[in-house]
Amino acid sequence: MPFVLIVEDSDDTAPLEIALASINGLGVKVLPDGRRALELLQTGNLDLAAVITDLHLPFLDDYDLVAAIRAQEKYRSLPVIVISGETDPDVRKRVRNLGADAFFSK
Repeated sequence: MPFVLIVEDSDDTAPLEIALASINGLGVKVLPDGRRALELLQTGNLDLAAVITDLHLPFLDDYDLVAAIRAQEKYRSLPVIVISGETDPDVRKRVRNLGADAFFSK
């Protein structure tokens, strides 16, 4: 079953998890930091539908996570969505330049 990976270190992902899990045939996995997300992504052939990630994460920030995702051939077209409390337009531009498909402010 394809799944969406949510990378978020806060505990407020329940509404997003519930919304995504209600989509028939789509699973959801939540990881609390960028390092664990990257380890999962490097494990092999995942049936991954998308990554939704916070910008500021423990151990590996979102900038590095997005760059690492895009550096892997198998994930170059994977949808990557960044959700952050950042409102600086330069941050939004930097994230998009690294390859994120969308940026939303919390």
